[in-house]
Amino acid sequence: MRLIFLRSMLPTRLIMSEIPIAYWLGVASLDHVKNGVQGGFCQFSHGKRSGVEALNPGDWIVYYSPRARIDGSERIQSFTAIGTITADEITPARRGNNMHYRRAVCYRKDAVNAGVRELLPDLSFVKDKKRWGIAFRTSKRRLSKADFTLIARAMKVKP
Repeated sequence: MRLIFLRSMLPTRLIMSEIPIAYWLGVASLDHVKNGVQGGFCQFSHGKRSGVEALNPGDWIVYYSPRARIDGSERIQSFTAIGTITADEITPARRGNNMHYRRAVCYRKDAVNAGVRELLPDLSFVKDKKRWGIAFRTSKRRLSKADFTLIARAMKVKP
C-alpha cells in the first residue's frame, strides 16, 4: 500500500487515504523497451494518452518483449524491463507529426531478462497454456501481485 495525503477544506487538516499499488504488464519490442529505459519513461498503445492515465506513482511495471524489433522476426519472448512509476504527471512528447504521452519510470538496472516459457505454467493471466501468446496481444494489462512477483523474482528483482 502507498499512502496519499489529501488536503481538506481546512488548510491545517490532512486526510490520509490508502490507494493500493497496481502492477502492470506492458508489451513492446525490445528496441522500444530500450528507448524507454534509456529515457526513463513508459508508454503504451503507440503513445496514446489513455495508455498511461491509470498509472500512479508507486505502481510497478514490467515489459514483455516478443521480438527484438517491431518490424523484425528475431524472437525474444522475454520480460525485459521492470521499474516503478515515479511521477504523477503525464508528459507529452512529439515524435514526428505524432504526440506521445508518457509517465516517468525508475527502471531497475540490476534486472535480468527472464524467458516467458519457464513462467507460463504459473502465470494466472495465461488461461490457455498452449495458445499463451494471446495473453500478450494487448499493449498493457493489469497483473495480480502474485503474477508480478513471480516475474520480478525471475528477473532477480525484489518488488
